[in-house]
Amino acid sequence: MDPISQGVVGAVIGGVSQPEKHTKIALLCGTFAGISADIDVFISSSSDPLLFLEYHRQFTHSLAFIPFGAAICAGLLWLWARHHISFRRLYVCCFLGFASHGLLDTCTTYGTQLLWPFSDERFAWNIISIIDPLLTLPLCILTWLAYKQKKRLWLQIALIWMIIYLAIGIIQTQRASKVGAQLAAARQHKPVQISSKPAFANLLIWKTVYQWQGDFYVDAVRVGLEEKTYPGTSAAKIDVGRHFPGLDLNQQQAIDIERFRKFSNDYLAWRPLHPDRVIDVRYSMLPNEINPLWYIKINPDSPDDHVKFITKERANSELLKRFWSMLLGEELND
Repeated sequence: MDPISQGVVGAVIGGVSQPEKHTKIALLCGTFAGISADIDVFISSSSDPLLFLEYHRQFTHSLAFIPFGAAICAGLLWLWARHHISFRRLYVCCFLGFASHGLLDTCTTYGTQLLWPFSDERFAWNIISIIDPLLTLPLCILTWLAYKQKKRLWLQIALIWMIIYLAIGIIQTQRASKVGAQLAAARQHKPVQISSKPAFANLLIWKTVYQWQGDFYVDAVRVGLEEKTYPGTSAAKIDVGRHFPGLDLNQQQAIDIERFRKFSNDYLAWRPLHPDRVIDVRYSMLPNEINPLWYIKINPDSPDDHVKFITKERANSELLKRFWSMLLGEELND
């Protein structure tokens, strides 16, 4: 998730573990540890744009690295905090704050290598959006109150709110998948699996994705008191041999496609409108569209060079208007 969310969740988890006399220092240490796992964002290469994708949410986010990450954080903080808290308590705050980072990221849709180095599988529980102010803002307010008043009660309330909100996300993703299955059945499709992912910053609108006979089908569903669907579109699942017939599987760009496939949990698609692009169908500004937020670009003339990783522009006023209509449960005007 975003750094603010990671910091405040680390503060809540670390702070609630300590007595009230240590509330302030525990909150600060928990915040630092909660953010620290994202140090991996500095692993990048100007010549290999996929290197960043491979290492983000990898070893620093794994369960096995938590004791070591906590020790590093505690060691860095000890010279500053040694007059205010024991090292044991400091380590506990850092351990809980650091542990919260990878687990919170796994609640999103991006994919986190929780079991590295034993497995490179990217886990994504699809419970909340990568940015969700409805989760983060109440936590920030309650944490600020705890800091000012040195009262664990506010942190206990924050912890309860976090648990309730994540539980709502679990219920909502199950509801969205059920509606997505109904859409597939109405088309006489029989997908093996339907994936539901929350749209940006809410738990009301969900993007459903399923695969049927070599194509990805994308729709949006609104799961409020009543359920509403916004049927979407489809794209072919990437097949390197069919979509890039001149590309040898041992050449760098073919290897990069497989690297991108791992990052995207195999949600890669191809569309004839842009035949040089391999797109990640998981993310789009409007959840019923295949208009990716990022993709890789293949250059058949330079098959031994790394692919280009392209991040598209964000929302314009028209897209925001259509997204708002979905949130309100209104019909979309084509």
